[in-house]
This record gives sequence, structure tokens and C-alpha cells, in this order.
Amino acid sequence: MTLPLDEATFAPGVHAADWRAAVRAAGVDLVTARAVGRAYVEELVQQIEQAGPYCVVAPGVAVPHARPSAVVRRDALAIVVLDEPVAFGHPHHDPVRVVIGMAATSPKGHLRMLAELANALDGEGVADAIAAASTRDDAIAALRR
Repeated sequence: MTLPLDEATFAPGVHAADWRAAVRAAGVDLVTARAVGRAYVEELVQQIEQAGPYCVVAPGVAVPHARPSAVVRRDALAIVVLDEPVAFGHPHHDPVRVVIGMAATSPKGHLRMLAELANALDGEGVADAIAAASTRDDAIAALRR
């Protein structure tokens, strides 16, 4: 697995009024971790505004991401668990409780990270385990199953 889990951030119990706030929470965590520049946060929101809720990849789980660019300093993940789920407008997987912000430095790495994350999230009970996690280690362990 090449997911950057060792450096992933984790924020449980985050309150977000809507999907934009949920996405920004993950984006700000990526900025705080020095993985991306501040501009990346709005790129995440704009991507969903333009393309729709493409990032809602499983029931209750969104993986907002933008294209690799100069503002991405390193591959990174920011795991955010919302205190109350929010709607992204997805026809089948709303509402979303787990938001995993993703940043990749290369197009190839971007696709590989997305595929690995999708595979990890496809595991039985993984999304629920992340949503129930109270520590970073628990959330990371759920993704490593």
C-alpha cells in the first residue's frame, strides 16, 4: 500500500454546516500538515461545485481531491469525522460522515492513491470503523485492514 497513512491527520467530532464546510475542514488540515498551500482548499470546493458530488465514493464517505499542482507539496491524507452527517447531493451515498481530503504530487500517484483508498473503503465495516474512531491510530488501522 502506498497511501501516506503514517503522516495522515485525523480530526474527530468536527462540526460542518454543509458540504463546503466539511471539505474545507479536510483542506485546512492538509494545509496545517504543510502538505498543500492554502489555495488547495478552495480548489477542493471548486472541483465539487463544477463536477458535482463525484468525491462521494461510498455510503457516508467523501474523498475530496483536486488535480496535482504546484500547491501540492507532498502526498497526503486528512481524515475528518463529522459530528453530524451532511448532504453532498449524491443520489445514493448521502449523507456523508467521513471526509478524507487527498492531495497527490503526480497524476500517476493521484490515480494510485484514489484506487487504494477506494479498495480500502470497500472493505466490510471500514467506513463505520473510521466514523467510530476516537484516535488517529484507530482511524488509520481501519484503513489498513
